[in-house]
Amino acid sequence: MRFLMAAAVLATAVLVVLVGWRAAAEPPTCVGLGGTMVDPQTCRVHASPPTYTLTMTFPVDYPDEQALTDYITQNRDGFVNVAQSSGGRDQPYQMEATTEQHTSGQPPHNTRSVVLKFFQDLGGSHPSTWYKAFNYNLATLQPITFDNLFAPGTTPLDSIFPIVQRDLQRQNALGAAILPSTGHDPSHYENFAITDDQLIFYFAPGEMLPAFAGPAQAQVPRNAIPPLAI
Repeated sequence: MRFLMAAAVLATAVLVVLVGWRAAAEPPTCVGLGGTMVDPQTCRVHASPPTYTLTMTFPVDYPDEQALTDYITQNRDGFVNVAQSSGGRDQPYQMEATTEQHTSGQPPHNTRSVVLKFFQDLGGSHPSTWYKAFNYNLATLQPITFDNLFAPGTTPLDSIFPIVQRDLQRQNALGAAILPSTGHDPSHYENFAITDDQLIFYFAPGEMLPAFAGPAQAQVPRNAIPPLAI
């Protein structure tokens, strides 16, 4: 009897290990989106029926994973609905999402940044490109947005905008100017990543520079702006 009980306990333990391993190998968020794991932390979703091509790569270990996968799911579903309901075209519709990641600080007072870059071609005159950034404070277990990135009462854009302007104009061969009203609008700075020594801001075509300049990034040293409230 003792042998049978021990065998049952061992079998249960093995099953738990196997289930746990399988869950670790294929997290529900990845499986639910029809993806496969390319490494222990990264999911890749790929589909290429006759009417469209879809490729998305994203982390499965982001602290606020639900927010990230909700955004990915929303954009995937919207793209697939349009691609399936629109008339035929010579080339398949296309969506691609890639990921850039950054960290800052040391545990437990550290941050995590994930920046998704989307490219979408729905057959219009120009494909579209945009960014969506997710930032998380692992010390407070709260999302970080531009609204809570700096202490209340500070005016960070007074320092940030001139640096962004110089960096973007340096990258733009035509030297297009950025209007002060645009450069001081906080809505243009919502997509950013945090590192130990800088903030990286991401701008869609036409957001800061003319659309023909394409997507852009600007690096702002942290020692040149007000201290972060994290």
